[in-house]
Amino acid sequence: MWHFLRKLSNRLFFRVMYLQKPRWDTGITPPELEAFVQAHEPGRALDLGCGTGTNVLYLRRHGWQASGVDFVPRAVRAGQRKARMAGLEVNILVGDVSSPAVYDGQYDLILDMGCYHALDPAQRVRYRQLVTEHLAAGGTYMLYGFTGDESRITPGDVQALEEVLTLKKRVDSSDSSGPTSAWFWFVPRDTAA
Repeated sequence: MWHFLRKLSNRLFFRVMYLQKPRWDTGITPPELEAFVQAHEPGRALDLGCGTGTNVLYLRRHGWQASGVDFVPRAVRAGQRKARMAGLEVNILVGDVSSPAVYDGQYDLILDMGCYHALDPAQRVRYRQLVTEHLAAGGTYMLYGFTGDESRITPGDVQALEEVLTLKKRVDSSDSSGPTSAWFWFVPRDTAA
């Protein structure tokens, strides 16, 4: 019952936040993603929890075949509208990142900025399995989120991800205005060398 209520509370929270412009919807692509794009040839990318599609559009502008998924319909509609206005062909859809229905084939980049830490434990298990199955050989899974307690990316989450993927890099950060956070770069186990 607790997990159901937490999931319902999360869904309501994000839907309410998108009635205005949420604080995390800055419209700015992070330098970590920019650096990744500069260092890699374009391929297929999937942004999990894409919000209004800022990073999906950035990837498309840089030659990537980019898709995004978010469970907030208002955010997805805003992303679709931004893509149309920019004349960019992307696929931004409403969906659950822990559902196989939102994944289509293999991805050279799977990006998650702040989605994973909002999932309940059962969703996290399915999500990790799907990311592992759909990350292409030689691909990268970039994960960013708050770290620490159970509503964040916990050490147990990192360990669970390391059971199916190889952690190539981790960069922790914190500032006085908020909780600690980290970027994680994972690759498939067979391409970790």
